[in-house]
Amino acid sequence: MAKPAGGVGQKDILISIYLHIHRYMSQVTTVRMRTDTKALLDDLKLSPRETYDDVVRRLAEAAYDDEPLTPDEIKAMEEGIADIKAGRRRLAESAYDDEPLTPEEITAMEEGIADIKAGRTRSLRDVMKDLGDDEVINSQTS
Repeated sequence: MAKPAGGVGQKDILISIYLHIHRYMSQVTTVRMRTDTKALLDDLKLSPRETYDDVVRRLAEAAYDDEPLTPDEIKAMEEGIADIKAGRRRLAESAYDDEPLTPEEITAMEEGIADIKAGRTRSLRDVMKDLGDDEVINSQTS
């Protein structure tokens, strides 16, 4: 193949394009998801131009709180559990439902505080299972 007067031939251009694509594609993977999951991600976009990679990364980074709870925050949680045990309802609780917390739910909250104090953390999935949200988890993973 003859090179044009500029010194760059079609083969050189194709090689350059291939190298750029190869460099970029080595950093990208394909992820399968259901169309309804994609729709959920669409709803979470901050702008129409935000990529799915940006959305998933933002969600993944938000799932981990890298700042430990302060002693004041732990104390407030303990006071909240004491209020619930004493029958004193809180405004935030009534926003979710009218049912009082069960003894099992209160125990789970106390165990959660003990875990936090001991430096043990649990995944959101495990917490949801403990709260009885298995159906939500299973519908999201199937």
